[in-house]
Amino acid sequence: MEPDKDPIDMPIDGTLDLHTFQPQDVGALVPDYLEACREHGIYQVRIVHGKGTGTLRRRVHALLERLACVESFRQAGAGGGGWGATLVWLRQKP
Repeated sequence: MEPDKDPIDMPIDGTLDLHTFQPQDVGALVPDYLEACREHGIYQVRIVHGKGTGTLRRRVHALLERLACVESFRQAGAGGGGWGATLVWLRQKP
């Protein structure tokens, strides 16, 4: 199954909601979206992936640990029973 949205066609607003994508698509979607954010001068990004320690969250965190453009990241709580997210701080472009 292909993703519903191409990250290029998505609004580059600092929030990437992965609910409409398959976990195996994370490897391509996240780096492309983060780079697009950097190109638009957005250095804090929220990646919505779901609550708890699910497969999607683990894939996102494993990927973020390897990306050179990522300064740091941390899990954000799922306030009020909502979806969990990871806040990502990107390195400034030189």
